[in-house]
Amino acid sequence: MKSFALATTLAALAFREASAHATFQALWVDGVDYAGQCVRQPPSNSPVTDVTSDDIACNAGTSPVSSICPVPAGSTVTVEMHQQITRSCDDEAIGGAHYGPVAVYLAEVSDATTASGASSAWFKIFEDGWASDPSGASGDDDRWGTKDLNACCGKMDVVVPSTLRDGDYLLRAEALALHAAATAAGAQFYMSCYQISVSGGSGSASPPTVGLPGAYDPSDPGILVNIHAALAGYDPPGPAVFQDGTTKEAGSACAGCEATCSYGDGEPGTATAATPSSTGTDGGDDGGCTASTYDQCGGIGWTGCTACSGSTCTYLNDYYSQCQ
Repeated sequence: MKSFALATTLAALAFREASAHATFQALWVDGVDYAGQCVRQPPSNSPVTDVTSDDIACNAGTSPVSSICPVPAGSTVTVEMHQQITRSCDDEAIGGAHYGPVAVYLAEVSDATTASGASSAWFKIFEDGWASDPSGASGDDDRWGTKDLNACCGKMDVVVPSTLRDGDYLLRAEALALHAAATAAGAQFYMSCYQISVSGGSGSASPPTVGLPGAYDPSDPGILVNIHAALAGYDPPGPAVFQDGTTKEAGSACAGCEATCSYGDGEPGTATAATPSSTGTDGGDDGGCTASTYDQCGGIGWTGCTACSGSTCTYLNDYYSQCQ
């Protein structure tokens, strides 16, 4: 695989001040690593919680970049998320029991280096949502798109429809964390927009489109939901995947990962619950530990760290307190 080391280095320098939570930060095209060349990297990896804000399109504080990644129609792009800019597989891609669906959208634009993204005509080409785990007592135990991200070192493979028209697009990758979604504005959206140029498509696609903002409602049952209770079902918010897109079954193996990736139970490619990472540090003589900002620090049944490093453990609901 070809690596663009310079682009990776520049991206790391530009974001040395960013806090370590999770962002989509790199793009692969048919196995070629374009790193952060064409991503509108947000200046903070904090979530967006206001679905009516323009920030829901390409994240807060983002702006166009000069590069566009070439993408052949019908190819496989891989969006990559990590908690830190190092792209390390040593930690979960998105930690703190941030369970929820993953979606990828496209918006056709006249110029990817100038289009704002907000209110653009978006359509969903990929989704990795939810599947029940019969042995689980709550939605936390079920299979989720973000658990698949964690099992696959932050990478999610997405087929770009071969039916697209040639031209510039914004590709939007989104992970929705539902750990605090039982209360209004508790759902946390993490997204990045990539600037791409598609070529070689048949041009026959005519997908229905939605606006962002506009596609999500704060009271949508896929956004305002208590995943700490048993779930009879779950539908991710936003439009359905359009007919030429793809849907991944939550918990199914990621490409190239069947022999090496697992959900913590030792069985590669299957989707039992991931082992939550405390990402804490030794708390000192009392034998305790401290959790990092945005990690879980309390709630019914919680046995991990209850103190926070550099932040305060904040009650969000009976099942979830978070370092903020």
